[in-house]
Parts: sequence; C-alpha cells; structure tokens
Amino acid sequence: MNFENTLAFAQQLDDNDALKHFRKKFLFPKHKEKDCIYFTGNSLGLQPKNTSEEIQKVLDNWGSLAVEGHFKGNEPWMHYHDHLTKPLAKIVGCLPHENVVMNSLTVNIHLMMVSFYHPTKQRYKIICEAKAFPSDQYAFESQVKFHGFNPEDAIIEIKPREGEHTVRTKDIVSVIEQHADETALVLFSGINYYTGQYFDIKTITQAAHDAGTYVGFDLAHAAGNVELKLHEWNVDFACWCTYKYLNSGPGAVSGAYIHEHFATDKNFPRFAGWWGNNKQTRFKMEKDFDAIATAEGWQLSTPPVLLLAAHKASLDIFEEAGIDNLHTKRKTLTAYLHFILNNINQKNNKKIIEIITPVMEEERGCQVSMLIQKNGAAIFNALTEEGVIADWREPNVIRVAPVPLYNSYEDVWQFGNIISDILQA
Repeated sequence: MNFENTLAFAQQLDDNDALKHFRKKFLFPKHKEKDCIYFTGNSLGLQPKNTSEEIQKVLDNWGSLAVEGHFKGNEPWMHYHDHLTKPLAKIVGCLPHENVVMNSLTVNIHLMMVSFYHPTKQRYKIICEAKAFPSDQYAFESQVKFHGFNPEDAIIEIKPREGEHTVRTKDIVSVIEQHADETALVLFSGINYYTGQYFDIKTITQAAHDAGTYVGFDLAHAAGNVELKLHEWNVDFACWCTYKYLNSGPGAVSGAYIHEHFATDKNFPRFAGWWGNNKQTRFKMEKDFDAIATAEGWQLSTPPVLLLAAHKASLDIFEEAGIDNLHTKRKTLTAYLHFILNNINQKNNKKIIEIITPVMEEERGCQVSMLIQKNGAAIFNALTEEGVIADWREPNVIRVAPVPLYNSYEDVWQFGNIISDILQA
C-alpha cells in the first residue's frame, strides 16, 4: 500500500476498516474532554465496556447464591474456566486442553520451571535473551541459585551485535548449538519488551529440541498481539499476562500453555494444588494428588472468578472481532506508524527518531520503540501534555503501540502531527 501523510488519507483508511466499530467497546481516558491518543496497550490495555457487566454477574451470584454459586446459576464458578480455554486457544495457537488461566505471570514462569528446568552437573544452563524483562531475570537467577548453581555461569544471555539493537535469529541458533551439551532450558520472550522485536519462536524451538533441551516462552508482549502457533511449532510451554493486549485489567490473572505431550501426562513433574486434582474426585478431599490430564492439572488454588470475569469480557470481544482480522489490521496500522515516523525524519533531513523495532513485518507486533536522539524526556513530557499516553524507558526510548481493537489510523496520523510540531518547537 502507498501511504500518505495526510489526515484525509488516515480517515479514508478508517472508513474502510471493518473493525472500526470495536473502538466504541472500550473506555478511553480523556484530555480536554476528548479521547486521549492511547498508545500503551503494550503496558495496560483499555477497559472493555462490558467488563463491569461480566463482573457484576459474578457479584450478583455471590450475593444471591453465596457458596452455592460454585454449582448453581447461569455460569457456575466450578466450570467458569471452560468459557476461556477455547477463545484463548485461537489467540495463542494451541488446543483448548493445552491452556489454562491461573495465577500471575511470574508465578506461572516459576511453576513451569519446576516442571521443565531439571539441571544436572552436565546440563544446568539456561539460555535467554539479554535484557529480558527484569521479573524474568529474577526468576531465572533464583531458580538457578535454588538448584545450587552460580547465575553468572549458568545463565547465558544472547546480546545484539555491536551497533545493533535486536538479536539475529542465526546468532540465537548458534549459541544454542554451541552450548547444546550443557543446556537444560531455553527460555525467551516472545517479544522483547524494550525493542519490540518478535523472536522467531518456531526456529528457536527447533534449535532447542535439536540440542536435546526443553524450550519455553514468556508471551507477555505477544499474546493477543502477534500470530502464534504454539502447538504447531511444538513449543513445550509458555506463559503470558492478560493485562496488556488482552485488556483484562491491572494485575489481571495470567495464562499458561503446556504442550499436550506433557499436559496429558499425569506423572509429569509439577507443584500440585487441589484445583489441579481430578475434577471427579476433587471434593472427596483424598490424600494422593491425581492430576487433571490437561493443562488444568497445573492449577493450584481456587480460581479468582472476579478476575476470570474481567478476562472473559475481553475474550468475548476477541471472539467477535476474529484474531485473523486483528492481525491483518495490526500489520497495516503499525506499518502506517513506521511510515509517519520515517516521514518526520525526511522532512527534517536527519534521523531525529531512530526506530529500533525491526522493520520486517514478521519481526514485530504492535509496538514501535523510538530512540530519541536529543531531548527525549522533554519530548515525552510534551506528548503527555498534548493528550498522548505513551511509555518512557530510560535512557531515551519512547514506546508506542497502536492496538487494532481500539486504535485508529487517525490516531497514528494525529500522533505523528503532534510529535512533528513538538520537534519543530
């Protein structure tokens, strides 16, 4: 498509957008009585308008049925999770019995490492990307120490080459091959939170398996954002949060995927809790743990139904929109943002804004990370004063993420117009 940096062109794209009406399903913060330009769905998604309704249903059942709400009413809490696995399976590309909604992201990462990180004297190393999200780094370090190893030796971080911002896939494969005999786990982000790079999950998975080791992914910035085919790619496990692109609220419940090869193996190692026990015997309160032969067998505690209700509200919108339709719009929407930012540099005859997110469509999602060459913090503050909600990362990066469910092409154009005026000033 040949883009144009004009309001009329952006509005034409919106007029032709089959998903444009979904914007009305979300609540926007206001700036001078108008909707903000909200570009931080990569940090916290907007609230769907149906969220309060779904939560209220649970509250009403709690009020009228009390404990009987687990078994009675239109949506008994005992089976509430069943509403979530099918739509999630479409989003992350797995079979319904391979995913489960539970806990928070870092808790799930630890639980998955209990199952998949079994270090020995020979095989004990974890391979990951450099500058993974800090919580992931802390999880890796603490797991390594728990097993009696030194993180400086046991954790191999793969960095971009000198002068580059993102990691080449062939470098990842090369490191995995180099350390094949001593690696116990490969654990990467799906998308790096800082640069917005979408890693080649399929290739990394194959390289890890060729090296004879397990492989997992933190999909915090990928789930609900980019195309995922976890089952087809033969990924062993993955975890994600639901408060970013999945719009399920601050601190929302998390999700996990376990490939059916392991999920159906009731003897596969794990930490156990009563909600992961065989549903038919769960309330018999018997001593020996009998795992559910699906990803639900990793559940620990009684599900937080109010949080599940908020998650369901967003998943209902994803079902209506269609994940493939969202991917199609996302690609065009982000490409238009790249075009607008590059056009700003062309007008100024110099690279004021360096886009450190990959240019290739298959290597990025919604997020675009802008390295500001000068006065980055001042520019970010000026954007905020103009009603743009973006994200600042030290020392000089502004992250923005136009989300196909609720952002428009006009949002992208207005953002470009605002930042261009700020740079001129």
